[in-house]
Amino acid sequence: MNELEELVSDWLTLPDVAEQLDLPINKVHSLLEERALVAVRLGERKIRSIPAAFIADGSVLDSLKGTISVLDDAGYHDDEMIRWLFTADDTLPGRPVDALREGRKTEIRRRAQALGW
Repeated sequence: MNELEELVSDWLTLPDVAEQLDLPINKVHSLLEERALVAVRLGERKIRSIPAAFIADGSVLDSLKGTISVLDDAGYHDDEMIRWLFTADDTLPGRPVDALREGRKTEIRRRAQALGW
């Protein structure tokens, strides 16, 4: 088990994501290409997976795409984005992904922007 698998407890494979979002699998691939979602390859078979926390109430977290964009601008790769989003920060408190799920995207994006400087 790698560090990300330990950090993120629940993962979804791309077919699972398609099922949860009620979309065909090619639309999930489009979400990844559009950077609305990020995925990493996990396990022995290197299956592309996304953290389950990126999905809420049958849709992709609203604030995720813009946050991914800011982290991308800061030079983060997909695995680094997931690590940052799921690492607890005492100054929040909690994890950035939880703050996004609570609707606190402005604070998280400000922090993500500061990473690029």
